Amino acid sequence: MDSIISTLGAGSGIDMAALTTKLVDAQFATKIARLEKKDEQLDAQISAASSIKNKIQLLATALGERVRTGDLTPLPTIANGAVATVSRLSVAAPTKGSYSLEVQQLAGSQSLASAAYASAATTVGSGTLTLRFGTVDGSSFTANAARDPVTVTIAPGATLQGVADAINMSGSGVTAYVATTTTGAKLMMKGADGAENGFTVEAAETAGDEGLAALAWAPGGTSSAQLFSTATDALFKLDGLEMSSKTNTVTDAIDGLSISLSGTNIGNPTRIGFSNPAPNISSAMSDFVAALNEIQAEIAEVMNVQSGDIRRDGGAQALRRELSNLTSKIIMPNAAEGEPATLAQLGVKTNRDGSYSLDTTVLGAALTANPEAVSRMFTPGLYGVYAEMDRISRSASAVGNPGSLAASIQRYTSMKKDIVEDRTTLDEASQRLRDRLTQQFSVADSRVANFKSTMTFLENQIAAWNAKD
Repeated sequence: MDSIISTLGAGSGIDMAALTTKLVDAQFATKIARLEKKDEQLDAQISAASSIKNKIQLLATALGERVRTGDLTPLPTIANGAVATVSRLSVAAPTKGSYSLEVQQLAGSQSLASAAYASAATTVGSGTLTLRFGTVDGSSFTANAARDPVTVTIAPGATLQGVADAINMSGSGVTAYVATTTTGAKLMMKGADGAENGFTVEAAETAGDEGLAALAWAPGGTSSAQLFSTATDALFKLDGLEMSSKTNTVTDAIDGLSISLSGTNIGNPTRIGFSNPAPNISSAMSDFVAALNEIQAEIAEVMNVQSGDIRRDGGAQALRRELSNLTSKIIMPNAAEGEPATLAQLGVKTNRDGSYSLDTTVLGAALTANPEAVSRMFTPGLYGVYAEMDRISRSASAVGNPGSLAASIQRYTSMKKDIVEDRTTLDEASQRLRDRLTQQFSVADSRVANFKSTMTFLENQIAAWNAKD
C-alpha cells in the first residue's frame, strides 16, 4: 500500500513484479515452509528407521555366515591330512570321540588304451561296441548282474574321435577321449571307481567295413588294446575294523561324517577327532554383544523422548521391546534339562541403561560344563542364537507387518509422496494467483497512467488560466 500511495502521490511508476511476488509469498510462504519442514522430518525418520533395520539385518547376516562356517561347533579333524579329509554331513553329526583310520587302498577306475592310429581323424570301421560291466581279476571277468550291457553304434565312416564321442553320449558311465602320444593317436576309455565298474569291450563289425575289432578288449584276450589300470574298491580300517567302499568318498563308516580318502598309510593309522570351539565361541559372543550395543545406542538416540527422530515410531518401539527381552528369552526350547537355553545362561546380561554386557566367567563355566550343548546354540537350525536374530531381523523387515520398521519406512515414504503432491498443488495455486494479480495490476497500472495524464492536462490548463488572469 505504501508503494501504491507513493506512486499516486509522487507520480513514479509502480514495481508491479515485486508487488505481485510479495503478495503471492504472503499468501503461500507459510504453507510451503510447513511442507518443507515436514519433508525434512520425514527424511530424518526414513533415515533413522532404515539405519536400524539395516544394522539388524547385517548383524543377523554376519552371525549366519559365522555359524555356517561351522567353527562355533566341534569340527571333525584328522591328524594326517594327506590320507583323508573329514567333514560333517548334518547338524546331527557327532561332536566328540576319536577314531583311528588306516587306508590300505584307494578306489580306482579301469582305463584302457587302444593301439596307435595315425590321427584322431583316422577312420576305424563301423558296427557296434558293447560294454559289459563287472569285476576284472587277472585274466578273469565276473559280470555285474545289476548292470545291463550298453551297446554303442558306430556309423560308417566314423573316425577315432567319432568313436570317443559316441561312447561319451551313450550314458554308460564310461568316458573316452583321444590322446595324442609319441607313437600316434590312441582312444582312452575310463570307467567309474569301484571294482564292480570294470568293463570289457566287444566289437561287432559291419561286413565290408571292418576295423572295430581293434578296439575290443577282454582280460586274457589277444586284443591290441592295453589295460592301464584295474577298477578297485577303497580298502581301509576304521578302529581296526576292515571296511571297503566303491568310491573314495565314504559316508557310511561314521554316522554324520563324510571321509574323503586321498592317500594310503598302511601300518601307520591316523586319528580322526574333533576341534574345541570354545575360543571361537568366546570371540563370537564378544563380537555379538558389541554389535548389539551399537544397535541399542542408535535406538536410544533416535528414540530420545525430546530429540529423537522416531521417538514415537511403532516399529522402533516393537524392536526395542524384542531386544530388551533377548537375554531372558528361551531360544533353545529343545534343550535338555540342565543345558543352556537362553543367552543369559551364556553370560549375556541386560544393563539398566538397556545396553548389554558379557560375563565371561559364566560363559566359560557353561563351555566347561557342557561344550556340546553350548555349540548347539550356534548351529543353522530352527533354534539358537542365529535363528532368534534372524527372526528379529525378518520381523523388522516385514512390510506386511504394520508394527515393523519396514512398514514405518513405507508409511513415511508414502507421506513424502503426499507432500510432493501437496507442493505441486500449492505451486499451481500460487501461479494462478500470480497470473491473476499480474493481469489486475496491469489494468490498474493502465488506469493510473490515464489518470496521471488527465491530471497533467488539468494542471497545465489551470496554470494557463492563472497566467491569463
